[in-house]
Amino acid sequence: MTELNTLFQIFNNLSESEKKAFLKKIKGENLPNLAKASNITNIYKCAHCNSANIVKNGTVRGVQRYLCRDCHKNFTPKTNTILFKTHYSDAVWRKYINCMMNGMSIRKSAKACGINPDTAFKWRHKILDSLQTMHKNVKLNGVVEADETFFPLSFKGNHNKSNFKLPRESHHRGKSNHKRGISSDQVCVPCAINLNGLSKSVITNLGKPTVKDLRKVFSRSIAENSVLVTDRNSAYNKIANEHNLQLVQIKAGKGSVGTFNIAKINSYHSILKMFIIYNFKGVSTKYLNNYLIWNNIKNYALGSEEEKEQIFADFVFTNKFCENSHDVSKRKAIPV
Repeated sequence: MTELNTLFQIFNNLSESEKKAFLKKIKGENLPNLAKASNITNIYKCAHCNSANIVKNGTVRGVQRYLCRDCHKNFTPKTNTILFKTHYSDAVWRKYINCMMNGMSIRKSAKACGINPDTAFKWRHKILDSLQTMHKNVKLNGVVEADETFFPLSFKGNHNKSNFKLPRESHHRGKSNHKRGISSDQVCVPCAINLNGLSKSVITNLGKPTVKDLRKVFSRSIAENSVLVTDRNSAYNKIANEHNLQLVQIKAGKGSVGTFNIAKINSYHSILKMFIIYNFKGVSTKYLNNYLIWNNIKNYALGSEEEKEQIFADFVFTNKFCENSHDVSKRKAIPV
């Protein structure tokens, strides 16, 4: 059934001419039952009530429209997706995703796609926001290494033109920016990765995490009977007991316990910091979760760059998600 759903998603993403060519090809393969698909409309489901009881209802500017016989509403294959009401073609969006996968800056991406830099910035976060669903469903198993890393609390991008008021004194070059140790000026990001490279990371709190904070990341993300390898943070004992995990804790200064170590999660932290700091010169805290997802896809998803880009695009274009561009910059400065 998973393969069938994937086929439907790919089919939905084709243009009308490509769909006709595909169905014509099927007819040529002597598959009469599948060939009838040219007359089937319920390859789509209603974008409003998810009903399969739909019929074709004309076209609008060359795009097929459908009518749901249950809720009596019209929709197109793009309704409630990221492409809904966009003024640009699918090809421009695909080119933009290609720019993202190649690590191009906002300005370079905008120039390559022929769009405004402000539009390019909003597209970046609409695309990454749509991937949150995929990220929430990540399930780690086997040997899972976990640890927290920290980023400076940043209000980058909140300019004087808005009504935003900086909740602390601004930091100036040449002066110390941070308090000693782990403080409320640091954003905690618990991370986990298994031996296959499947990873998860998300903002949980400011300062040192509690058991409640760690549950936000690990409670539903690690399969039962997995081996959880961490440092000596006592909060992981409770997480392991609650979810039937075998806990292996590495004492500070000790490289490993038997065959277990935390080298992979330490490497993950290094690559993540490099991705955030080197590529983007640091990011605003309110957008940090999106860059965590981007790092996981670009640096840790399996497959070639072309395969990852295809999976990336297929999910973004078919996932039921619709966000207004003007809402992108209005999110809370501290998303915890």
